[in-house]
Amino acid sequence: MSRVDIDQLRVVLERRAAGLGFDRERAVLLADHFLDAEMRGARGHGAERMRWLHGLGHLRPQAAPQLLERSDGLARYDGQGAIGYLALAEVLADELADPPQGARLIAVGDCFPTGRLGYYAEMGADAGRLTLVTATSTPRIVHPEGGPPLLGTNPLCLGLPGRPATVIDVSMGAVTYGAVLKTAATGGELEPGAALRPDGTFTRDPADVIAGSAGIAPFGADQSYKGFALALLVETLCAALAGLEGHAAAVLLARPAADPMPGLLSGLEGRHVPGEGSLERLRASRAAGTVDLPDDLWAWLQPNG
Repeated sequence: MSRVDIDQLRVVLERRAAGLGFDRERAVLLADHFLDAEMRGARGHGAERMRWLHGLGHLRPQAAPQLLERSDGLARYDGQGAIGYLALAEVLADELADPPQGARLIAVGDCFPTGRLGYYAEMGADAGRLTLVTATSTPRIVHPEGGPPLLGTNPLCLGLPGRPATVIDVSMGAVTYGAVLKTAATGGELEPGAALRPDGTFTRDPADVIAGSAGIAPFGADQSYKGFALALLVETLCAALAGLEGHAAAVLLARPAADPMPGLLSGLEGRHVPGEGSLERLRASRAAGTVDLPDDLWAWLQPNG
């Protein structure tokens, strides 16, 4: 691993994004998303994704989301081929420039990949709005009894204003796809029960999931039908709101009436709170001024890589 200065990493990420044809503002936004994930330890959404973008080959750097319709409580957008990181961030920035006094549901079609949903939930929370975000993705999750990959890992993420903001982010898979990629890269095996073949038998080989010959099991072990139901809920919600073409995201913005977290925290009596590990890692990275990157990734990111 290479220990990398955060400011230096930001510069090379912006340079790599610019090399793909993104303008200065969008290059900065992409770099910020990846760097934020990296500092939080969410490496499946971090700097490695810049290398992934360079391998896609069909990016449309000038594409921008388009507003299709707006009513009292609903706004629908078409991502228009803009990469999901940018489409969702730009739509949310526009909506927060004129935030709802009550509530507004926002649907964004053709929106993939969106990355770490906490990034957008924090945008809304920082603007004083309760922000519930969800998005669909490439089919990875299988039915608890087997079959082909059918649903995305389809996370739900809530951001609630506060100091600091409360951010609760949960994926519907027994593991994330980022964890599958990381396990494959390190030559390891998946946890027992994390992946299913079409015939319903388990596999621990991450290559099976990557190849599509197996899928990620829904979370919940012997009650995984509940995880599958939540993934199906997200899939149908996003498709019903945004249409059937491509993947989609949905965001609920609302003015909160109260902050329930202080009372809940007292009841937890110091036990782990979802989201606090991410925040602690972010603070530690900022304090150190560095993050650790795989040697090959850091070599690739640099100008002569």
